[in-house]
Amino acid sequence: MALTMLNELLIEDPNPPMLLYQISKTAELDTLNYQSCFMQGVFAHFPEILFIHRTYNPVGKVLYTFLVDGPRVQLEGHLARAVYFAIPAKEDAEGLAQMFQVFKKFNPAWERVCTILVDPHFLPLPTLTMEFPAAEVLLSAFHICKFLQGKFYQLSLEQPVERVLLTSLQSTMCSATAGNLRKLYMLLSSCIPPAQLPELHSHWLLNDRIWLAHRWRSRAESSRYFQGLEVTTRVLSQFFGTTPCVEQGVTLLLRYMQQNSGDKASSSLGLSPQNNHAPLDVSPESPRVEQLVEARIQHSLNAICTGPAAQLCLGELAVVQKSVHLIGSGSEKVNIQILEDTHRVQPQPPASCSCYFNQAFHLPCRHILALLSARHQVLQPDMLPAQWTAGCAASLDNILGSKWSETLDKHLAVALLTEEVSQLLQHCSQEEFERRYSTLRELADSWIGPYEQVQL
Repeated sequence: MALTMLNELLIEDPNPPMLLYQISKTAELDTLNYQSCFMQGVFAHFPEILFIHRTYNPVGKVLYTFLVDGPRVQLEGHLARAVYFAIPAKEDAEGLAQMFQVFKKFNPAWERVCTILVDPHFLPLPTLTMEFPAAEVLLSAFHICKFLQGKFYQLSLEQPVERVLLTSLQSTMCSATAGNLRKLYMLLSSCIPPAQLPELHSHWLLNDRIWLAHRWRSRAESSRYFQGLEVTTRVLSQFFGTTPCVEQGVTLLLRYMQQNSGDKASSSLGLSPQNNHAPLDVSPESPRVEQLVEARIQHSLNAICTGPAAQLCLGELAVVQKSVHLIGSGSEKVNIQILEDTHRVQPQPPASCSCYFNQAFHLPCRHILALLSARHQVLQPDMLPAQWTAGCAASLDNILGSKWSETLDKHLAVALLTEEVSQLLQHCSQEEFERRYSTLRELADSWIGPYEQVQL
């Protein structure tokens, strides 16, 4: 099966790519090296800075994606900067050395590589240094940002603290000056418990060599850069990171690359081929996969939920259809960011989310629905409480009246006000910050008393 699926790529491509692979004794894909003519040309033009991203598959295989980086690279498209795909037999010194040697054999411009950007968990640094002796290996700003985001979620901080840290991180990454990085470093030191602070490796923020490779970008350029890499890594995760069959994930990813290379580099985002219920055709002639998935989710909502519950959830789905962003995943929880909100989703039944809608109504919110859409799944009866299943509720007014309370209303009002104040404090001058902070300090003391220090 692997031979058939992969060789079809060579037949379909008018300009056959470089495709080397090995099949194990069990007829499964063991190693792979792939580079199209377009990808090879991009690397030949921009070889100075190489960005390496790793995507893990559920069966343990890892996909190495090489991308070009740096001030000269002005390519548009989700994977336009990708110049090489590889799957080593193992992530040991021998397997990675073989992978890098194949890359070098087909890319003479490798000798002009000056900088290689990697993630914090990239352990085989000696192998990389040996294969690229003239290149400097640095942690990438993008991977440091993703690492810190993941740690903020794992630490289960109070939501106001987590929100402040995420906002400060985003602002700092878009303007990585030495002063802003030190401010973020001090903020982490004050907000994170001392016992947990070493897990964050906050000293990276003070390593100026890391940030010199990123600091040349303006705020707008940094925002586009992070957004572009976020989408790129999402595409890789959807094709390769969620498909148990390695051959199928690789084939669909490479077919997507063929269809979106060269003049197609700005084409729309592809979706994951994996579907737990029925296979979906991802060929260009098929209907839009997004519409099929959304229609199935709507049908499952109407079939399983009461009318009022479906009405509430369809409103959440309308937001999902406008903007969905999958920003990270773990073994048990998936972090979903939609528009400006970031929340933690527990996908195992009964599904739950940290957002206000789910906490108030215990219904599938936009973040849970976004996860279902990304995985091409539909709502299941065990994902919502019994009182919301079909035939159990009378009217929307009765449900809202029973679920809503003055306490919840106050909580929402305070949360919105807190967020607004936090944003104002983040983006004002130091002098203005001191004045506003002093006002808040006096107000808190007048309400609660100066003898009980209030964390602002």
